[in-house]
Amino acid sequence: MNFDLTEEQLAVRDAARDFAQNVLKPGVIERDEKQIFPAEEIKQLGELGFLGMMTDPKYGGSGMDAVSYVLAMEELSKVDASVSVVMSVNNSLVCWGLETFANEAQKQKYLPDLASGRKIGAFCLSEPEAGSDATSQRTTAIDMGDHYLLNGTKNWITNGNSASTYLVIAQTDVEKGHHGINAFIVEKGMEGFMVGAKENKLGIRGSDTHTLMFQDVKVPKENRIGEDGFGFKFAMKTLTGGRIGIASQALGIASGAYELALAYSKERKAFGKEISKHQAIAFKLADMATDIEAARLLCLKAAALKDAGKDYSHASSMAKLFASETAMKHTVEAVQIHGGYGFVKEYHVERLMRDAKITQIYEGTSEVQRIVISRGVLKD
Repeated sequence: MNFDLTEEQLAVRDAARDFAQNVLKPGVIERDEKQIFPAEEIKQLGELGFLGMMTDPKYGGSGMDAVSYVLAMEELSKVDASVSVVMSVNNSLVCWGLETFANEAQKQKYLPDLASGRKIGAFCLSEPEAGSDATSQRTTAIDMGDHYLLNGTKNWITNGNSASTYLVIAQTDVEKGHHGINAFIVEKGMEGFMVGAKENKLGIRGSDTHTLMFQDVKVPKENRIGEDGFGFKFAMKTLTGGRIGIASQALGIASGAYELALAYSKERKAFGKEISKHQAIAFKLADMATDIEAARLLCLKAAALKDAGKDYSHASSMAKLFASETAMKHTVEAVQIHGGYGFVKEYHVERLMRDAKITQIYEGTSEVQRIVISRGVLKD
């Protein structure tokens, strides 16, 4: 087992770190406070090749491996999780979903713009009554011959207003249950497609989260992904890869908080010495470092399995569960180590604590991950 990163992977990590520290960090507090979507920063990410990292260059992507993707996600998430979630959705859900399951005509039409970052995409599965229970789709797509008629509502959609291409999961045949679900490519501007107000969120406040409404939207037949009834399988397989992205985001949030807490503990003095020299703080730092390294190894293992073409569903759920729990636990500790300063925005850790919470929820809650993991454990 080789734990060494290649020169190319190290270069990707360093480029992401440089971008995060020099481009993202200066404006991150203002974007969080004012809920500003990082449009210019996302554009620059695309120009650097980070929005189609794993997509084949023939479709405008960078052709990198999943390990490089994990490394880049961690570095960006240390500073701005609102930016990294845009990158995660565009890479893991939209570009990967299209490249893996779309037909050649669909790939040629949509991937070059998405993988290059000229446009961004959105993945539309969650509904008011269909979050963790993805089989309970109320959005319908009625087969009208040469097109489908799409009606319904999607909630909590990242890139909801900023995307140009939307992958929408909808029920075509209720009697078939999840075998009657399909996935469709919907374009912004289609008649009857409306974007609701931006959500006012606890964390990742710079990301563009909206409710989407579809009222008699005519979706051409050629915009269906895969065979009839493939939609649920498409969503589940795509989310499995997406969990690597969110696990890496959680890892980055935890790692960023730890680095800030470590540096602060070496500067802040109490009772005549740096607080890092007090056992109460030193042990907190030891626990943080251990859990973060374990989360990193779980993320890299899931990515390595994906790169090797092996089943990574169990590993990605483990990575997502542990990394998100680590992020929540240790961002709270980072605030505690900072004391009163941790409650102040300019020290960044309070934002990381708020951002951490969503990693336990989206792309499969911690409870759902435990279901997936337990099934894998008990299947034999």
